[in-house]
This record gives sequence, structure tokens and C-alpha cells, in this order.
Amino acid sequence: MNVRFVLNGEEVEVACDPARRLLDVLREDFRLTGSKLGCGEGECGACTVVVDGRTALSCITAVGQIEGCRVTTIEGVSDTEIGRRLITAFGEGGAVQCGFCTPAMLLTAHNLLSRNPQPETCEIRDCISGNLCRCTGYNMIIESVARAAGGYPDKTFATEPEDE
Repeated sequence: MNVRFVLNGEEVEVACDPARRLLDVLREDFRLTGSKLGCGEGECGACTVVVDGRTALSCITAVGQIEGCRVTTIEGVSDTEIGRRLITAFGEGGAVQCGFCTPAMLLTAHNLLSRNPQPETCEIRDCISGNLCRCTGYNMIIESVARAAGGYPDKTFATEPEDE
């Protein structure tokens, strides 16, 4: 079966079994390796992509389900304004350690900032809650997302920002 969809802004078509995992199609057919295979069960979030504006776990999404959809991977947002701000903030904020979860964290945060350019800390926490990180303890990630959004440049995330 031929499955047609928009991948990172470009119309694509792939001939394959519609039950094949989207993750495998992205990595093997399109050589987009930013999405990672972690658990393979939809629990860790390492395979996160955005489908029609919503995050999705590509390890449990059949490619046939995305017929006619818009799919965005980390490769599709890394060179956008928000993507560059996030990448810089993650690097400066120490939010990258082993790096395995980083593409999914960045993509998830990009999706949040695209919809809400000034999220509250609780919104950032909720946004990344589906992405597991074994290295950072999440505070550096949360702070980096907020910094990319232009918030809290001189504060850590032990507390919410003060009202002025």
C-alpha cells in the first residue's frame, strides 16, 4: 500500500505495509534518526513526533494511521526560530546530558511554544510529562524551555516566578 502524508512540510509517499511502525518508516525509509526507539511500548516518549499539531508516539503508531496527515520530526523544527532558541537554551542550561531524550524533549517543547509562547511552569511540566529522562532530573529541562520562551532568565525553577 502507498501511504501519503506531509513530512516536515514536504509531501511524501511510501510503499509499505500500513501496519508498519511510523518510527521505522521515519528512520529507515526517510533516514530521519532524531526519533529514537526507547521502550517500543509508548511509555518513554523517545519516539515522539507531532501529527497534525499533536504529539504522538511513533513506536505505537502504524504508518497507515497517518495517511493524509502532517508529520513533524525534530529534523523539521531544529532550524526554526523556536527550535534554535530551544537548542541554545538546552545547551546553555545543561538540559542535555546523555542526549537520548533530547530530540523528543525539544520537539515536545517546540510544539508547546508554538501554541503558547509564554507557558507557565506547570504547563511546561505537563507538556514534557510523557518524555522520560534518566539524567537531568527535569529541572534543567523545564528551566531551559522557560528561557527559550523568554521567561525567568535569572531564576531557577525551585519556585514560580514572582508577580510584579
